[in-house]
Amino acid sequence: MADTTLMSIPGQVDPVPVARDITPRADGRIDLIGLPKDRIRELFAEAGLDAKQAKLRAKQVFHWLYHRGVTDFAAMTDIAKTMRPWLAERFYIGRPDVVEAQHSTDGTRKWLLRTSDGHEFEMVFIPDADRGTLCVSSQVGCTLNCRFCHTGTMKLVRNLTPGEIVGQVLLARDSLGEWPKGSMAGLDEVEDSAEYTSDGRLLTNIVMMGMGEPLYNFDNVKGALKLVMDGDGLALSKRRITLSTSGVVPAMARCGEEIGVNLAVSLHAVTKEIRDEIVPLNKKYGIEELLQACADYPGASNARRITFEYVMLKDKNDSDEHAHELVRLLKQYDLPAKVNLIPFNPWPGAAYECSTPERVKRFSEIVFEHGISAPVRTPRGRDIDAACGQLKTAAEKKSRAQRDREATAAEATEAAAG
Repeated sequence: MADTTLMSIPGQVDPVPVARDITPRADGRIDLIGLPKDRIRELFAEAGLDAKQAKLRAKQVFHWLYHRGVTDFAAMTDIAKTMRPWLAERFYIGRPDVVEAQHSTDGTRKWLLRTSDGHEFEMVFIPDADRGTLCVSSQVGCTLNCRFCHTGTMKLVRNLTPGEIVGQVLLARDSLGEWPKGSMAGLDEVEDSAEYTSDGRLLTNIVMMGMGEPLYNFDNVKGALKLVMDGDGLALSKRRITLSTSGVVPAMARCGEEIGVNLAVSLHAVTKEIRDEIVPLNKKYGIEELLQACADYPGASNARRITFEYVMLKDKNDSDEHAHELVRLLKQYDLPAKVNLIPFNPWPGAAYECSTPERVKRFSEIVFEHGISAPVRTPRGRDIDAACGQLKTAAEKKSRAQRDREATAAEATEAAAG
């Protein structure tokens, strides 16, 4: 049973959750996942190592955590055998617990994960011909209540910690089998790329588009992405990371300056009336204010265009007039833009329907005709509720007993096949 209550939500249209502290482990050990190298060094020094030893061990451990993906200090072969139990007594290498893993017929994977204090959230991996994209969550639940989004029907429980955010990336690499194999003689060893293997597509890109609004958990998202981009660790280029926001305008400039990743904006409408309805945050930060923040976004250029997400809702935001107004707005603010047109992914109780394929095609053509890229995103993972706007923890859809029955049946099927 989770040991925290739902977070209070101050205000109707601009809910800013306050990050709660990480629940301490019962055994008193400190989880190192999510901590920067300097903090690990400080903890080692506080635990009794001298300054030189603390710095060396922090460098070694950091490398094992993020470059090798180990979850056991005993596997850190370049650290003295007597030192490994000392580390294990005081520290811990965490991962979110996997409650359920699902595979779509199109290759998409979805994991239902659980935090150490009992809260559940989801992440999704989307394989393509030339890339593998991990959709990462930043919060347990969401506060924004976007009317087309299933995640928005959940209440916000709490922010995910840096360790729980970067832990999703580590867990995906575990599942894909793409950590380097073999022994490590030293930290300067250069590994052949052939040592990286995967049972699917390699994880090449990260999008902060899972559950939650990343900019309402700014510091924890920043800490996690710094670890992902660290050259001594996961070493993923900032050009391969995209953060999606519904339009938390005050934090957008900070995102560009302090994190520096690509920006995606959930626009979804071009008039105040319609966007107020489907993205309530628009009542706080309107379209013009949002687009000006996009125009001012540090690092935006034709080479690093801002992506505008636009979900296609039948008879709501999909007319020719809406397409022309979208073009006018993007031209007015001189935005280096790409528009992702997203066919609405249905879920039980949704108030909307998806635009017809013909309507989506015509909307795309109008935007393209004015020199703005507007591809139609192919829905992925619909059969496992992993598509855009469908994420909602299976804990709210299935009973624990039902999941146990399904797991038992799957194991029996696998045993029979073997």
